[in-house]
Amino acid sequence: MSRRAPGDARPGPAATAPADEVARRVLKHWHEAVPSDRNAHLVKDTTRSFLRSLQLRLGQHDVQLGHWTFLRILWHRDGITQRELSTEAGVMEPTTLIALRAMEALGYIRREHKPDNRKNIYVYLTPLGRRLEKTLVPLAEEVNAIAVQGLSAKDIALARRVLLTMIANLAHDPVLDADAAPESSRKPKPKPGPKPGRPRD
Repeated sequence: MSRRAPGDARPGPAATAPADEVARRVLKHWHEAVPSDRNAHLVKDTTRSFLRSLQLRLGQHDVQLGHWTFLRILWHRDGITQRELSTEAGVMEPTTLIALRAMEALGYIRREHKPDNRKNIYVYLTPLGRRLEKTLVPLAEEVNAIAVQGLSAKDIALARRVLLTMIANLAHDPVLDADAAPESSRKPKPKPGPKPGRPRD
């Protein structure tokens, strides 16, 4: 289906052993060790479980998980700038550049300037990159289907509402608003007072 980048290797049976061990430890943490641990850790472990299952499936097609992140964005927004892609993926631009160079070498994408804009670099899917959508998206759908086994449609809808509400609440975190405010509008930090026991002049 696709070509491997130099140094890449397809995960074999040995590669699943660490994944199984991680899964057992996560389950033990939530069912035995700290069942009431914070929601942030629960969401993190859920995400890790999703990605672990997806990574094993992508590896069967010689596709890296990091490349999947960019491919799924380009399948919906082909031709965006390299910077926009980095922002959309939530990763630093140097990391994006390394991944895109590897994807370009594999024939998934091409990068080019527009005649009227030599500053920005635009990223486009190649026919191979576009074809991967039909192969890889069903793998992600399979992982999602496995994750919700035993849950009713009502439970799934409730879980989505809860997670979306959490995202919305954190998007309006007052600390984020304060950090994004212009420097001139921020309240000056109070000057520290004299240390205890320090004699005053």
